[in-house]
Amino acid sequence: MTVDAVITGSHVIFQNVMVSKNIVIDEGKVVGLTNDIPQCDLKIKADGLVSLPGVIDPHIHYGVYSPINDAAVTESKVAAIGGVTTMMRMLRLSGSYKKNLDSQLAESSKTHYVDYSIHASILYSSQINEMEFCKSKGITSFKIYMNLGQDIGHVYMDMQPGDKSLREERIEMTTDMVEKIVEKAASLNCPVLVHAEDYPMCSCGIKTAKEKKMDGLAAWAQSRPAESEVKSIVTISKIARKYGCNLYFVHIGSKAAIDAISEEKKNGTKIHVETCPHYLTLSYESQKGYLAKVMPPIRSSKDVEFVWHEIQSGRVDTIGTDHVANRLDLKLGGENVWSALAGFPGMGTMLPILLSEGVNKGKITLQQLSNMTSLNTAKIFGMYPKKGAIQKGSDADIVLVDLKKEGKVSAETIDGFSDYTVYEGWNLKGWPVKTIVRGNVVAEDSKIVAKPGYGKFVSR
Repeated sequence: MTVDAVITGSHVIFQNVMVSKNIVIDEGKVVGLTNDIPQCDLKIKADGLVSLPGVIDPHIHYGVYSPINDAAVTESKVAAIGGVTTMMRMLRLSGSYKKNLDSQLAESSKTHYVDYSIHASILYSSQINEMEFCKSKGITSFKIYMNLGQDIGHVYMDMQPGDKSLREERIEMTTDMVEKIVEKAASLNCPVLVHAEDYPMCSCGIKTAKEKKMDGLAAWAQSRPAESEVKSIVTISKIARKYGCNLYFVHIGSKAAIDAISEEKKNGTKIHVETCPHYLTLSYESQKGYLAKVMPPIRSSKDVEFVWHEIQSGRVDTIGTDHVANRLDLKLGGENVWSALAGFPGMGTMLPILLSEGVNKGKITLQQLSNMTSLNTAKIFGMYPKKGAIQKGSDADIVLVDLKKEGKVSAETIDGFSDYTVYEGWNLKGWPVKTIVRGNVVAEDSKIVAKPGYGKFVSR
């Protein structure tokens, strides 16, 4: 029997162990791990490299500043080069999912280099009644933005396919709406992703900071204090316990928020926690200018240290990027932090950052990295055992990494829609060198070698 491919000579990462085995691939699946080299059509030599399960990025915004027919091409290219084999889109649709979802899915099917899935954001009361429809389409997780309301309720929605006009709308996420969304999600046995910031507190903080003519990332952090995260965490956790709903708190980067989540877990709330690379590497003390403006804000260097500690202790489940595919002219479209756009790209640098600043500096093990960037995400969002691990029967989604490779971060090399990165010029040690999706190489040495449309929708 001749199989499609064999990866030879690498160190293979499992959940709790690393072994030196050859990975046998056939028909897009891992069919064996062996010391032998069976007859194959393609031998991928990986001596001295590490085979990690392909990264699953659970938190990506694309299709907002360019339509999905363009954004899927540029951002899945970024994903492939960065070792991401499955990208999970935070979809924000105007109006009806029943009317507008199919066109997004159709365009997506033609344009991705890597596999992808979707979280549906519920922003209007009318969309609550469409959550069951979303589930029928393979979308089994829903996003709540507790930061949207009053005078800070404006948000950019995803563009319609083929339309390049920005779609700004105003959202009022009331506690009553939050409860109805959680109740419905629980009835469908679907997790709810939560952006936990209390918009009245943030609105007041921003108003006060502007009146005092404050500026900079420290002012931005002060105006959206960690206490606003805590208040939202407590509010929605109480609602989730009432209905038995699983919560997934996105982009958690402050000690106060993590401590609040720990308390709510003790109260019986079912919770998973996501952090992002920028909460592990950036603080408002270390950053100049406005490039690192994000919601929730980057916090203090002490918060950075605390999040690393929580990762080492196993109390952070996943790492996502909160990648926003925007451009510099929009990002810095004003004269101060208040007029700058929130959010920045990060998907292409996640794995190199974690390898360089985490693994190679002894802060996390390769097994921990693998679990937080692949296995745990796959389990939480219903993709395991198809995705998330290198094991017999799973999709052959594998990223080969060179822990010794050094190089500087460059937006030009990342080659996405965004023309900047907050990590520009950082010298990192540890890079992905080959990305394999369902048994086929899609990127090699920072170059795409696949065609758009290879990536498939992962129905959950």
